[in-house]
Amino acid sequence: MLTIDRMIQEAEAECAPVWKQMDAVEQICFERVLACMQSEQVATRHFSPTTGYGYGDIGRDTLERVYAKVFGAERALVRPHILSGTHALAIALFGLLRPGQTLLSAAGKPYDTLEPVIGIPEAVDGSLANFGISYRQVDLLDDGSVNHAGVIDGINQNTGVVLIQRSRGYDRRPSLAVAEIKELCALIHAKNKKTYVLVDNCYGEFTCAEEPGMAGADAVAGSLIKNPGGGLAPTGGYIAGNDAAIQRIETRLTAPGAGAEIGSYEASYRPFYQGLFLAPHAVCQALKGAALAARVFEKAGYRTYPKHDAARSDIIQAIQLNGPEKLTAFCRAVQSVSPVDSFLAPEPWAMPGYSHEVIMAAGTFVSGASIELSADAPMRPPYIAYWQGGLTYAHCKMAVKACYEAIASA
Repeated sequence: MLTIDRMIQEAEAECAPVWKQMDAVEQICFERVLACMQSEQVATRHFSPTTGYGYGDIGRDTLERVYAKVFGAERALVRPHILSGTHALAIALFGLLRPGQTLLSAAGKPYDTLEPVIGIPEAVDGSLANFGISYRQVDLLDDGSVNHAGVIDGINQNTGVVLIQRSRGYDRRPSLAVAEIKELCALIHAKNKKTYVLVDNCYGEFTCAEEPGMAGADAVAGSLIKNPGGGLAPTGGYIAGNDAAIQRIETRLTAPGAGAEIGSYEASYRPFYQGLFLAPHAVCQALKGAALAARVFEKAGYRTYPKHDAARSDIIQAIQLNGPEKLTAFCRAVQSVSPVDSFLAPEPWAMPGYSHEVIMAAGTFVSGASIELSADAPMRPPYIAYWQGGLTYAHCKMAVKACYEAIASA
């Protein structure tokens, strides 16, 4: 029987061709980020804090222009006041949609925390449904791919937004490649030019050479404590898109008539710039760690989503553990090799926005940052651990070994 050290050694050799492709994507993304920073002449003065209304905040405005270029957009909103990926998506949805219109989800049920925003399964106070905005979804096909024909059939004159969730979320389905998002955008706009395509880009940034904004999406949204923050951004979120979409969204970010002109930040903008600079490398390290985790647990007989050598469009690695004890042991092992709060033992709890208890290992420098190594899962069959992040491959490798040993004795 192979020891875990030998299993990791073999897995590394088997992952080498996959890692070579990841390195190539990192280089493309890094060169784009650097070129965008240089074209906007990022300078030390852009790191200065501001107070009050924030009129003429050059640090904020320059950062937003850099993000727009990096993500293939005309404009971007990049703010520490956007509290999470769900908050960024909520701002975008409330900005783009109008009462009487319909939101159509193209990739089945959205991520758990977005359900209360939409008002599913029932309208809650302040949800889109509460404002007279209806919801429909097109379930994925049996192989986990998007039902293109179903999406097009579901669009009519009242369809204000089609939401495309790029990552797998708490699901085993494949993440969506940018090429597939491009095909969907073309089909949607051909059916109704007035329908906005909004991409939930969480966990997907810099995993591919291109971004959804380069593929025809009207707007993309995500969190700065995920991929684009590079492990340094302390908080925040972004929304990038075409001018028409951002004009609508900025009035919901602040207020009608105020738009994007206001919003100060008394701390330095430096972590946001530096985090973006490091993000392609951090994402590449996380992807390599995810591939290693997949291969080791495949060799141990567990189902993994995706397989170690599959194309990836997000940083999430799902590992099916088939029991609550193993799932708890897995998450506790990740916590035990964390640099922060390693002495704590995660327990399932009723986390706000989720329909099941969630167990979460998150010994991170930035609280809740999923570009740093973390693992979490809803406590429901078949008890799948969702591994994400990892700022260094060395950390990921250590965690793989710890998780394997923990579930072996669970």
